[in-house]
Amino acid sequence: MIYCCGASMIGMVGSLKQKSVKVHQVPLLFCPVCHNVEVHPAAKEQFDLVLEYALEDRVKETSLYEQVDPELMATWKESCFSFQEDDVEAVLREQIDLSLDLLLISKPDQSWANELKNRLRVLSKRLIQLERQKESSL
Repeated sequence: MIYCCGASMIGMVGSLKQKSVKVHQVPLLFCPVCHNVEVHPAAKEQFDLVLEYALEDRVKETSLYEQVDPELMATWKESCFSFQEDDVEAVLREQIDLSLDLLLISKPDQSWANELKNRLRVLSKRLIQLERQKESSL
C-alpha cells in the first residue's frame, strides 16, 4: 500500500503529462488531500519506456496501453485501499472510514494524529461539496 498525508492514496487510471508528452491510460496513485500524483510502481518502468520512445519520436500524445489489461488492473488495485472508477462518493466515504480507523491507533503519535485530522477535514469538505452538487442537480 502507498501512503501520503497520513493514510492511503487512491488508485486510478488516467492521463499524465511529463516532459511535453501526454501519456494516456496510466495507472496512477492520487492523494485526495494534497493532490500528489504518482505513476503506480508496478507500471513505472513501462511508463518511463513509453515516455522515452515518445520523446525520441517527438510524439506529443501516446498511450501506455491500448487497452487496460484486467490482470494488471487487479495488481494495481491490490496496493491501494481505494480504486476510483465511477463512484467518487464511495471512495471518499471509504477514505474517511479508513482515516477514522487509523486515528484510533494514532493517538500515541500526535503528529500522525494531526495529519489524519487534517485529512479528515479535507475529505469531509469534499464529500459535503459532492453531496451539494448532487442535490442541486436534482
